[in-house]
Order: sequence, then C-alpha cells, then structure tokens
Amino acid sequence: MKDLLTTDFRNAPWWWEAAPLTESAGGTLAPSYDAVIVGSGYTGLRAALTLARAGRSVAVFDKERPGFGASRRNAGFLGRTLKWPYIDLKATKGTTHATAIYRDLSMAYESTLAFIEEEGIACHAVRCGRLIAATSAAHYAVLERELDGMKADLGLPYWMVPRARLREEMATDLYDGGAVIPDLGSLHPGLYHHGLMTRALDAGVAIFGRCEVTTIGQAGQPGRFRITAAAGETRARDVVIATNGYTPPHFAWHARRVIPFVGYMAATEPLPPALLEKQLPHRRTVIDSNLDIDFFRPAPDSPRLLFGGATANGLQDPVAIATLLHGRLRRALPDLADVRLSHVWTGQCAGTFDMMPHIGCHDGIWYGMGYNYAGVPMGSLFGLKIAQKILGLPEGTTAFEQAPFPTLPLYRGNPWFLPLAMRYFAWKDKRLARSRPAA
Repeated sequence: MKDLLTTDFRNAPWWWEAAPLTESAGGTLAPSYDAVIVGSGYTGLRAALTLARAGRSVAVFDKERPGFGASRRNAGFLGRTLKWPYIDLKATKGTTHATAIYRDLSMAYESTLAFIEEEGIACHAVRCGRLIAATSAAHYAVLERELDGMKADLGLPYWMVPRARLREEMATDLYDGGAVIPDLGSLHPGLYHHGLMTRALDAGVAIFGRCEVTTIGQAGQPGRFRITAAAGETRARDVVIATNGYTPPHFAWHARRVIPFVGYMAATEPLPPALLEKQLPHRRTVIDSNLDIDFFRPAPDSPRLLFGGATANGLQDPVAIATLLHGRLRRALPDLADVRLSHVWTGQCAGTFDMMPHIGCHDGIWYGMGYNYAGVPMGSLFGLKIAQKILGLPEGTTAFEQAPFPTLPLYRGNPWFLPLAMRYFAWKDKRLARSRPAA
C-alpha cells in the first residue's frame, strides 16, 4: 500500500476548503438585546435569522470562531430517520406519537431544502437518494420490516436491493444487500453554514466569535436575563442555548442531558472520475445498518470520496485516526485500497438518554439539542421553531417538545460510559447478525 497520507495532508475538515472559518464582526457589545443565543451552529443561526427578520435585536455568542463546531464538520447528510426506529417507537409509544414524530422529521428535511432554495444558498443541496447497506441477512430483514412500516403508515418510498444486485449501487461485496430511499439528500455543510451566517449578518444579527458565555442569570426583572461573556456583560429578554455536543459543564441542566461524543471523518485524494463513479454509480449517500455506522458519500465539489465511522473510539492522533478509517475504507471498497487520505477530522456530536432530539424551555431559557445523527435538518428546524415560539407564533409547536428531557442520577456531562455503550452497540449488532431472519 502507498503512503497513507498525501503530502499536503490536513488535519481539518474538507468542508473548510470551500468554506474557511472567518472571524466574526459582532462590533461593540450593546447593553441589551431582545434575544441572546449561545452557539453559532445551524440551530443558533436559524433562530437568530428568523428573529432578526421579525424586528428583534439579536446577538449570537460562540466560544470559537463561528462554524468551528459540528455545523462545518458533519457529513452533510439530509434525512428523516432517528436512532429510534419507527416501528419500535410505534410499538412503545403508540401509532399517534410515532407518526407525529416522523412527520416532524419529514418536515425538518423538506423545510430545510425549501429554505435553502428560497434563500438561494449555494451549498450543493440535492436529492441524491440514500443506500442503507445491510451488514447481515438478519439486518436486511429488519431493515425491510422498518421501511415497509414507514411506507404503510407514512407513505415514504423505498426499494430493497438484494445482495446479488448490490454492485449496481456500490462496488462492494461486504454487505448482504440493502435498501434505497430515493428521495433523501445531501449538501455541503460548510457552505450551508456560511450561507446561514451571511444572511444572519445581513439581517442585523451581531455574531461574537471567540467570546464564551460564562454565566446566564436573572437580571431582577421578570423575563430579563444578565449574560456575562468574554466581551463583557449584556442583558436580554430571551436566551437560547444551542450548543449541542459542545455544551459546557457550567450550563449544568443542559450538560446533564446531552451525551457528547466524537465522530471521525476523512477525505480521499482526488480520484479518477471513472474510479469514483464505479464506487457509487448513482452518487448516493451510504450508511450501513449497524448502530455504530460507517458512512460514505462522494464530495459534492471534487472527485473525492468522503467517509467516516468508528464513533467514540477515543483516538486523538490524526495518523491513528487515518489508519483506522482507511481500514474501514479498504474493507468496504477494496478498489480504493491504495488511495491516500488528504483530510482527517473530528467533531463533537450529541446523543441523549432516550435517543431523541429535544426542544423546549427550562427556567425561561430556550434550548434545542441532542440530535442523534440528524443534526442538519433537525438543527435547522429547531432553530426555526424556537424563534417562532419566542415570537408567539402557533406554528412553533412540534411533537419533539412533548416528552421530558431525561438524564441519569450523578451524570454531570462527562460521558465516561461511552466505551461501554459502544461495546454494547457492537454486541447488539453481532447478536442480530447471528440471528435467523424472520419469515
């Protein structure tokens, strides 16, 4: 095998090549704002933009440069699924609840694409379709049962791809077939975030990067908050916490309810177009059927393959991460065994104890977080919904605000149990793979 890394290798997201991070121009901190938002990702910026266009004064604060977090690090997949499968949610919570949740998931997906089109954000947003690759015959059967239930109740399209025809979708013999969901999509997450930030600034939002918020307290008046940040102190009528996987421990109530974990991703060097087309002939996004997924997609702006996996394995050294990810690449797509990697990066995601995203208001402070791998559409939707709630609009209602936001006793935001959880997920995947598919 050739050297693993290219000579111009970067330990940074591929997305930053087209959407580099910039210092924000928040200007002078005002004594007060109508709304202060902590976190400059999709949730925070979508809320800020909606509020500003409704005539509210808005400031957004971020500990790092805007876009440093998951919004410019994720895979750019657009979907409408959760870690809690529809048929399991239906069996546990009932048909009414399950259909309401999954209809709001569809709303998140469709409204994000509609927003991008209406705003004219050039971020390579397309309905490319998604392949879910089954890691065993039993996984294939479970996948078919899940998608059939969603089609029957929600009208969502899919078709199954047996193992004998899988190479029509992906140049691999690793999987036992799979399923295609033809209308799911993808985008360039860096350019999408850049478009959001540009429009928020144009609407008058003050964005303060490298400006950590350290305290949020009551200002002595009902509905007023005192916010202390690196730039000084200000006040606001409404406050939004939109920090997701980067929630600091001093936001104790929120930190106790999200489980931050590290995701890993890489980009190959430029590939011959014919070789790339052979790997994914229809240019779909790909995930496998495991709980701890591997995923693949073509870059939207270069003849490269982008891929990731090995979630929360604890690695920090970029060469070690590249070695692990390259092994996953060779196993799934052996034609790329000698391809080098040009970029490797990580990002903080966030799960929850019930594997559901949550939106709501606690002690007068709004929040949206815990996206469980659905951050692009759900983060965008939750930002919009929070703003609509603040504006008193009835369309701010969503099924995701109905359930309480759970935590565990003694948990303070340090997910020490993640290695155990990942081993449990691997055990569940292997156990299912060894089982006999139901008729």
